[in-house]
Amino acid sequence: MLASVASACLLGVDGHAVAVEVHVSSGLPGFTIVGSPDATCREARDRVRAAILSSGFSWPLRRITVNLAPSGLRKAGASLDLAIALGVPTEAAVGVAFIGELGLDGSLRRVPGVLPLADAVTADAVVVPPAAVVEAQLLRRHTVRTGTTLREVVDALVGEAAWPDVDPSPPVGPGPPPPDMADVRGQALARRALEVAAAGGHHLLLIGPPGAGKTMLARRLPGLLPPLDPVTALDATRVHSAAGVELPPGGLVVRPPFRAPHHGASAVAMVGGGATFLQPGEISLAHGGVLFLDEMGEFSADVLDSLRTPLEEGVVRVSRAQARVRFPARFLLIGAMNPCPCGEALRPGACRCSDGALVRYSRRLSGPLLDRFDLRIEVQPSDPEVLLGGEAGERSSAIADRVAAVRERSATRGVVSNATLAAAELDEVAPLSDEAATFLEKALRSGALSARGLRRVRSVALTLHDLDDEPLPISVRAISLALALRVEPRFLSRRMAG
Repeated sequence: MLASVASACLLGVDGHAVAVEVHVSSGLPGFTIVGSPDATCREARDRVRAAILSSGFSWPLRRITVNLAPSGLRKAGASLDLAIALGVPTEAAVGVAFIGELGLDGSLRRVPGVLPLADAVTADAVVVPPAAVVEAQLLRRHTVRTGTTLREVVDALVGEAAWPDVDPSPPVGPGPPPPDMADVRGQALARRALEVAAAGGHHLLLIGPPGAGKTMLARRLPGLLPPLDPVTALDATRVHSAAGVELPPGGLVVRPPFRAPHHGASAVAMVGGGATFLQPGEISLAHGGVLFLDEMGEFSADVLDSLRTPLEEGVVRVSRAQARVRFPARFLLIGAMNPCPCGEALRPGACRCSDGALVRYSRRLSGPLLDRFDLRIEVQPSDPEVLLGGEAGERSSAIADRVAAVRERSATRGVVSNATLAAAELDEVAPLSDEAATFLEKALRSGALSARGLRRVRSVALTLHDLDDEPLPISVRAISLALALRVEPRFLSRRMAG
């Protein structure tokens, strides 16, 4: 007996269609899985056998060979369990694909990546575990069916029972509101920098002593960003699904993600990868949203430098001996760090760090990475009178309206944000006044700006121009403000002086 059952396996954030061929023949009893399975996939032999027996089916005392085609594709995970099991007691229906892990009691369990897995199959209907129904329905391309156990699925396939009812997809909602900017007292410069970062998609570095409010400010940035566009929302959902991250109630990630990994995270945890099961990392989980690196000076230099290419290209390419995958990684980077290990370098005479400690601390942040921050500001503690009796700051909703207006202007230029405009595009959509061009030429000749920094200063100036609704060309005032928001951290200056 030969049965062929449609399913899919996950590689990175992409699903790949797999034909599960089950051959039952005479010979010594045995159960073999071929077709490049990994360790988890090979263990399906034990899960499937126990699930079939627990479901009340008999196990054939014959030789069973399972081939996972195409054989050259590495199969990882437990998404093929249900398809393998159905090839033994019955021949699955034509035009139906099966995705799910089996428990030893025959129950169907959710697997990571149901969205990309369902997207990979060409069948008219797909059967998934109950916990993954909402996720599979996001594609609106298949008839989605489910069952709580292997027995339910088999009975529905052979016509002995009806398919269990599938609830309609719940409405996609915004979820709980993010923290509000009204909670921030004072910090006029930092609030302005945060608004510019959100409006133009500019990377921001906050430097200041402990307790100044750097983390508080950064965690309020997602509330200033507009909802994700449909394409980015689906890409972000695919990444979260493949990583096994819990999705919102409606299934679709519509709010910009916010990721804040610990400073002990490894390079693989940050950019993605792994030995066999290639998973997206933190920067891909932040796709379309914000990656916040708190205590940035405590991250290893290798981890920080691994961000340089994704910041420029918006993708991560991971190569292994048996596979190559590509993860989306278009995110807004927010870094927060103390000015020195003791945190008091901005207060005259208060720093207790030696020159050697400062050198080691500053080496974590390489020049090429620092150059990729469009905005670099110092955050000083707010005045006590403002903290105790000052008025609440402007609400996030009002700032978000201005940010949305700038993003709409960027869309008319054919880009998501001003930060992604190339130099040639800036020449076309944001010409410089003669005074601004002369001002930038002096900065370039003095070495204060690199070629990359020039493009970034011009894009920040364009964002400032859009926020203030000023006429073109870009004025020298906008350029000088953009440069003022790009200060050289003082601990670097001290290191160079030493």
